[in-house]
Amino acid sequence: MPSMNDVLSQRTDLSQAGREWLHLLVSDWQLLADLSFADLVLWVPTRDADWVAVAHVRPTTGVGVFVDDLVGQPIDRTRSRPVAEAFAERRIVRSQTTMWRDDLPVREESIPVVFGTSTIAVLTRHTNLASMRTPSRLEVTYLATADALARMVATGDFPDVAAAPAGRRGAPRVGDGVLRLDADGVVTYASPNAVSAIHRLGHEAEIVGVRLATILRDLLPGNGPVDEELTMVLTGRVPWRTEVESRSANVSARSIPLSESGRRIGAVLLVRDVSELRGRERELLSKETTIREIHHRVKNNLQTVAAVLRLQSRRLADPQAQAALAGAVRRVATIATVHETLSGTLDETVSFDEVAASSLRAAVDISNRSQERIRAQMTGSFGVLHSDDATAVAMITAELVQNAIEHGFGMYGGTVVLDARRSVEAGGADLLTVTVTDDGSGLPAGFSPGASGLGIQIVQSFVQDLRGEIDWCAWGEHGTRVRFVARLRG
Repeated sequence: MPSMNDVLSQRTDLSQAGREWLHLLVSDWQLLADLSFADLVLWVPTRDADWVAVAHVRPTTGVGVFVDDLVGQPIDRTRSRPVAEAFAERRIVRSQTTMWRDDLPVREESIPVVFGTSTIAVLTRHTNLASMRTPSRLEVTYLATADALARMVATGDFPDVAAAPAGRRGAPRVGDGVLRLDADGVVTYASPNAVSAIHRLGHEAEIVGVRLATILRDLLPGNGPVDEELTMVLTGRVPWRTEVESRSANVSARSIPLSESGRRIGAVLLVRDVSELRGRERELLSKETTIREIHHRVKNNLQTVAAVLRLQSRRLADPQAQAALAGAVRRVATIATVHETLSGTLDETVSFDEVAASSLRAAVDISNRSQERIRAQMTGSFGVLHSDDATAVAMITAELVQNAIEHGFGMYGGTVVLDARRSVEAGGADLLTVTVTDDGSGLPAGFSPGASGLGIQIVQSFVQDLRGEIDWCAWGEHGTRVRFVARLRG
């Protein structure tokens, strides 16, 4: 199915400003569909004087009309007249007779979409009459509110460009709770869910007939000044969102001011009890903070271990023992680098390129040769790795680079290149291919990974953990290439 942007660019001549207005409308029209208990379809005139559907939404509060999405489809010729009439005359046109779609009786209305001083599209509203029953006060209020919003669409007053974005999770919708306010912010209707949300804040008395901002202000903890934004939202004067937090609950609120002929007549206020959601967010935040602190402490402890090993190495006279401890210090420092990176993130993933670059620089810095003779460079990208993979990849990379520097170069030095590539295996597995090449003295005669030293044994062990493969081969005239492929966790 084509997207709204695809249809607008391929089949219409609508300006960029007009497209942005339609996107703004579509981003907020679920509200109108839910209050109307009806499907909404957005029609735009095409270059060849026809009409094409660019967006379609179904109600979450009732039974829809259309099973299939209409986006990209032309209008039914028998139903194009009221759409064209609404567009030309800039007024809401209701079909005089009941329409039938797939044996369903449907009431259809055509609402002009006005932007500035021009009509740029038509919104059709399709109500399934077969699902309608004797309307309750809730349904009467919802439909009256939907009609008010439809009239605002026809005058260019809805959507409101000043409306705040969704913001935090838990933005309220029609099914969560609806309050109708008059021009003074007094509640004229409250849905059952809205009443429950206000009661959870601590107000047990009647809601209808009282000024919402006044009763909620008394529930707020503390004696400080009341947030002016909160009052503006709760009186329905601005199209903003806010959150009311009392000692017993959190309620998210969104205000949609209603106007008639440029005069404010009241507002609809959507409310949702988000107490449990905010509680879970606080728990997650606490857990994330704890995990970050753990990574930070692990990093500090590993650095302490590395410092102790350095002190111990200085007391040894045996060069082989000193070299062994130096290797242990380097490996501990590599793991500490990963934990340091994890301590600065909110999740268990690592942007690994900086870790790899740091390891590469450290390998050159701690070598017994000058940096002018040992050159190192990194190409490609490791991307983001899961923490469980990051430690293994860091250890493998550090060992391979260190081996290239220690065993590949003579007195004349050379260049080490670390290359990383991401790809997807035929079966869908995420692959990481890392190649370390050097222009040094090459592999020793009779080289066998199974009979090599501790560093290569460590490498092979971590490669197995990553469900990967590794191979060594000659490279160029004298150099060596080591390549390993790892299957990363999802």
